[in-house]
Parts: sequence; C-alpha cells; structure tokens
Amino acid sequence: MSPVPITAEPVKTFKIDGQDVSARETESILQAARAHNIDIPTLCHLEGLSSTGACRLCMVEIKGSNKLLPACVTRVQEGIEVVTNSERLVKYRRMIMELIFSERNHVCAVCVVNGHCELQSTAQKLGMDHVRYPYLNPQLDVDASHERFAIDHNRCILCTRCVRVCDEIETAHTWDVMGRGIGSKVITDFNQPWGESETCTRCGKCVNVCPTGALFEKGKSVAEMAKQRQFLPYLVSRREAMIE
Repeated sequence: MSPVPITAEPVKTFKIDGQDVSARETESILQAARAHNIDIPTLCHLEGLSSTGACRLCMVEIKGSNKLLPACVTRVQEGIEVVTNSERLVKYRRMIMELIFSERNHVCAVCVVNGHCELQSTAQKLGMDHVRYPYLNPQLDVDASHERFAIDHNRCILCTRCVRVCDEIETAHTWDVMGRGIGSKVITDFNQPWGESETCTRCGKCVNVCPTGALFEKGKSVAEMAKQRQFLPYLVSRREAMIE
C-alpha cells in the first residue's frame, strides 16, 4: 500500500501593526499575533480550549472595515492589515474593563487571588485606574458546598473557561451557563449546589483556569492562591499525540 501523501496546510501572509507575518489558514489572528510576540489582551481565551469571543477585549481593526473583530475567533486572511493598538481600541478595551468591574463585586483587597488575578493585571496593563459607570452591586451567592472548592458568583466574569475545560478536557460537563445577559450565571448540573453534583470529578481544572477569584480552593486566605494552568497544554498535546 502506498503511503498517504501529506498535504501542507496553506499559509497566509498579512500584516499586524505594520509587521509582515504569516500563519496557517486555520489559525486565528490572536494565535498569529502571539506567535510573533504581539500582545492582544483577552480574558476568555486560554490556549488549549476552544475560543468563544466572550470578553471582547481582543477586538482588532482590519483596514478597509469599520467593524471591530474579535481576534480569537477571526481567521487569518491573505493580504489583510490588522491593527491591534489604536486609540479607538484602547478606549474600547478600557470601557469593557470598567463595565466588567461595575457589573459585579470585584474587591481586590480581600480576594484570594489578589496579585495573581488576570482581571486585575489586565486592568493595570490597560491603564484603568477608575470606573466611570455606576456599580450595580448585585447580591450574589457564594456556594461553598463542595468539599474542596467554592465559587463566589460576585467575582465571576462569565468567561466560560470553567464550562469549556470541564466539557472539552475533563469531559464531565458539570458546568454550564443559565440565564441571559446580566442575569447569567454559571451553574453545576441543573443549578444544584456544587457539593451535590453527581458529575463533578473533583479534579480542580475549572478552579485553575478561572481568571479571577470566582472559583477558588478552600482554606486560602487573601492573596494566597495562584492558579496553576501548566496542565492544560500538556493534556492537549498528549491527546493530540494519541489521536495521531
């Protein structure tokens, strides 16, 4: 039997911030930018998980279009010119960050991940030093029914990383999203207490991919918890090797 020929994946050449770059046609603008050490902020994206475009922080401009496009779910195209850091984008990203902070209750001084938080560090990088919008101050619950972990819905930014890692990596699909708009919340199983979940494997993957202090390990005090995400690229690479 003759070997099956290997077809090279087509490569697209284009520009990001005036720099000539190339990427496979199946890659996103965000992947291409990171491969060339070009920083585009994001909170919902995590390498190894599917992309959803939930946080909208990775919006970029493409010359010739008035639309802002999410870099994490926009495929590269031949000849396009991408702008990642214009005055318009900076203004837009700061507005998004301020809305995230105003929507729920992010009090960094008393958070277990203070100093280790992606939301906090991204806000600092974007130069956000105040919030112009009125705080909604919702009274959301804290579910500490799990034997090892807890979830504080006041700190959840609805990035759905926990949903995706549980579905795509652990394959338990314990987490999901209930509700719409500002009333949305992540839930376990059919909105039952986390500690009563029959599908949760107690693996802790959801806790470690969470970009804020919404999901945390019990027994941690203020600023004591640093998330560990090294497992994700390892598990993804092992799975791909098994498929091949």
